[in-house]
Amino acid sequence: MRSTMEEASDHCAVEFAMELLGGRWKLAILKQLVSGTHRFGELRRALPGVTQRMLTRQLRELEADGLVERTVYREVPPRVEYALTDVGHTLDSITEQLDAWGRWYRDTVRREAPAGPAAST
Repeated sequence: MRSTMEEASDHCAVEFAMELLGGRWKLAILKQLVSGTHRFGELRRALPGVTQRMLTRQLRELEADGLVERTVYREVPPRVEYALTDVGHTLDSITEQLDAWGRWYRDTVRREAPAGPAAST
């Protein structure tokens, strides 16, 4: 369980940001929402490997931190949509840069690096 934001460090802004954005799925969720509003099922399909429970938890934390808004439509069956708030959109360029860096690292550095523990000796 994550600590509350009140417990986050005042002296290190990176630590504070990581408290908000840390977790395996949060940045991936934000990256998906940069393109627009998504329903829960769409997010789940776009993030293979995330469990329903973890996606729900991460979305709730992002919502509590003011980065994502959740809209419930009173229909049968109920429809729930998630979108970035204005504050969440301030992370658009960061998620795009991390996506580009991750692709570069995966395609360049990781492919060139020798595999296995012997590579570090």
